[in-house]
Amino acid sequence: MTRRFVVALLGSALALFLAPRISLAAEDHLAEAVKHTKEAISHGKMGHADVLVTHAQAALTHAEAAQKEKANAHTAEGITHLKAAIEHGKQGHADVATKHAEEALTHLEAAQKPEKAK
Repeated sequence: MTRRFVVALLGSALALFLAPRISLAAEDHLAEAVKHTKEAISHGKMGHADVLVTHAQAALTHAEAAQKEKANAHTAEGITHLKAAIEHGKQGHADVATKHAEEALTHLEAAQKPEKAK
């Protein structure tokens, strides 16, 4: 009986130790999404629709992973704009795609900020 208690205690301690790292994973995905979105915007302003699409797709992958780990309305809205940026970028509309990427960036950066308690 004592052995089971010790194993359960160690398992609980390990879970508590890893819990903060798991919550940081969402922040890491958001940070990567922001980084790639900024790159997409930069290339979009230069008229490089194809490179914008590449970075927007990487940003979308990270944003979706962050949303899966911790749902957030801003992240969801950022995902919507990233998808629109990709769609327009594939059509060669760098200017419209850039505007959607900029809107996505606004929402993804807002998602990084801690929520205020009500």
